[in-house]
Amino acid sequence: MHEHIRLRISEGIATISITRPEAFNALSRDIVDVLDGMVEEIENNDNVSVLVFYSDQHFAAGADIKQMSICNPEEARTFLFTDTYNKIASLPMPTIAAINGYTFGGGLELALCCDLRIAAKSASIGLTELNLGIMPGAGGTVRLPRLIGEARAKEMILLSKVIDGIEAERIGLSNKVVEDDQLEAEVYKIAAKLQKKSLVSIKAAKASIANGLAETDVIKATHFEADTWVELFNSYDQKEGMKAFIEKRKPKFLNR
Repeated sequence: MHEHIRLRISEGIATISITRPEAFNALSRDIVDVLDGMVEEIENNDNVSVLVFYSDQHFAAGADIKQMSICNPEEARTFLFTDTYNKIASLPMPTIAAINGYTFGGGLELALCCDLRIAAKSASIGLTELNLGIMPGAGGTVRLPRLIGEARAKEMILLSKVIDGIEAERIGLSNKVVEDDQLEAEVYKIAAKLQKKSLVSIKAAKASIANGLAETDVIKATHFEADTWVELFNSYDQKEGMKAFIEKRKPKFLNR
């Protein structure tokens, strides 16, 4: 286990935390290498139903600038976090980012990979790479416009605009904003709600949403959705969910 990143799993909820307070939880190449392995471990763990990214004080103050500053183009390509972030975005289980403190550059790009983002009011959030003579390189110019629209994304990226949690919720970057001291509790409250859902149907819904965003042909996207919906009728959880509804009780999903 790396000293600056840890994974803990408790009652089906996995939590990944960056623990590098002296650098505001900045992401080094070796931290992301360990993160990559953790993501694969989680994906292959049938007992994990939700993944939370939560770190004390700061979500992640971007990538390690000292490491990047000496890179030539070839070294810069090996430094990129893109492949790991794409793995996170493709995970079948729901993911939540608890945004607090400094959430810049690669830190925000990590949060953008998650399904849900909950922000603390005082969080400082931005893609500030243009201040360094570069641009976002781990999905920021791709995922942010899809999330908040082209105009607002260009404003944030081109002006290196930093916003707080309140503004993040207003423009749709975060799903919810809470008081700073309520962030952790709120995130795990949402994680517990997700746990009660059928992971089979969550996986199916995530797959259909991802296909719908990527597929420019709406008819093809709706056919994919229909096929995915039909396939759920092979699952135990579909039978249990509908039976529980008819019997006026809460379902007991087995995620199969």
